[in-house]
Amino acid sequence: MAPKKQLIVVGDRILIETDKNQDKTEFGLYLPPGVKEKEKVRGGYVVNVGPGYALPDPNSSNNEPWEQNPETGIKYVPLQAQVGDYAIFLNNAAIEIEYDNREYLVVPQSAILVLLRDDPTQFDL
Repeated sequence: MAPKKQLIVVGDRILIETDKNQDKTEFGLYLPPGVKEKEKVRGGYVVNVGPGYALPDPNSSNNEPWEQNPETGIKYVPLQAQVGDYAIFLNNAAIEIEYDNREYLVVPQSAILVLLRDDPTQFDL
C-alpha cells in the first residue's frame, strides 16, 4: 500500500477549513448580515500553517542571499496564526482547494484580519 500523501503549506500561507455556521462563531463573534451577504469576509479554523517568511542569509558567500546555506538551512519569521485558531479573513484573497474529499481555503497571512484563540496568553503582543 502506498503511503498517504501529506498536504504541505508553504511560505506565508495558511490552510483554513471554512466555518459552515458563520452566523455566530463558538467564540461568540457575530458576522454582520451586510458583510456576510457581500462575502467580503469569511471565517474558519486554521488547519495548517506555512513556515513563514524566509530570511536572507547575511553570511552567504554567493551573490544571491536567498540561496540556502547547507550548514545553517533557511531561517523563517514564523506566522502569527496557529493550528486551531479561528480566523476572520478577506474572502477575495482566498483560493479554494479540495483535498482528500474536504474543502479548504489557502489564505496569505496578510489577508487575515483577526485571529481568535482559546488561550489568549499564546498571542505575542
